[in-house]
Amino acid sequence: MPEDQVSVVVGDRRLRLTNLGKVLYPEPGVSKRDVIDYYARVAPVLLGHLRGRPVTLRRYPDGVDGQSFFEKNASRSAPEWVPTVEIPTPGSSRGAETTQFVLVDEVPTLVWLANLAALELHVPQWRVTAGGGRDLPDLLVFDLDPGPPATIVECCRVAELLRAELEADGLTARPKTSGSKGLQLYVPVTVAEVERTSRYARELAERLARRHPEAVVSTMTKARRVGRVLIDWSQNNPAKTTVAPYSLRAREQATVSTPVTWDEVETCTGPEDLVFTHDMIPDRLDQYGDLFEELRGEHPRL
Repeated sequence: MPEDQVSVVVGDRRLRLTNLGKVLYPEPGVSKRDVIDYYARVAPVLLGHLRGRPVTLRRYPDGVDGQSFFEKNASRSAPEWVPTVEIPTPGSSRGAETTQFVLVDEVPTLVWLANLAALELHVPQWRVTAGGGRDLPDLLVFDLDPGPPATIVECCRVAELLRAELEADGLTARPKTSGSKGLQLYVPVTVAEVERTSRYARELAERLARRHPEAVVSTMTKARRVGRVLIDWSQNNPAKTTVAPYSLRAREQATVSTPVTWDEVETCTGPEDLVFTHDMIPDRLDQYGDLFEELRGEHPRL
């Protein structure tokens, strides 16, 4: 077997890991071996945020400087033990009425995906029902996207405004970096209908855009976003996905979409304050534990 290939046992599954020396992040020199090691190390917390949610992959077989592609359908090379679920996808760009998604419930599946150079893992705000269908949303998400020259610093100020509004409605928001240039707020909720989170998120985003027009926009129009923060409420559409907590991002550095404390948000004065790379996450988990653990607890009614 070539030197950069190895056969390993993960849990009760045997996996053949290949091209381990291939550099996927040229700038910091992060190899596929490093990516696999990262995902294996954070699996105890990451899996809690993936379990039961159909995963959309963003794969970079030639690294972050090469071509990438999104993959929703389970790979034809998937081992027979990889769990999948068939979800209706009407209106799919591929013209498919259903898609066979991977479910990442166990460490072997996560390691197998990392070996495919699936750097980014994206999930919807709902889980799969026992019968294999879409459950109602259990998360409310606000994606804060800065329009240059605004940065994540301005996103933090808008996040504080959102937090106050949510708390007035009896809801608790948890922040995380997007791993790119923005910030995201997650709110655990219980709803009685599938569109409830989208309606609520849109109403709140539009309200803040009216109150703070100098800082906030709620529409995608690029001309209006210069120097302002877009509160993207559309991530609550059941057909959309958001990068999972602790997922790597395909940026120049091996950054991670990282849960952060509200103290870190409030004291952020420069973009570098909220940049976290893969090698920083284990120490953060030792220090803070999973800051998103409460997302898996009791969910208040929206």
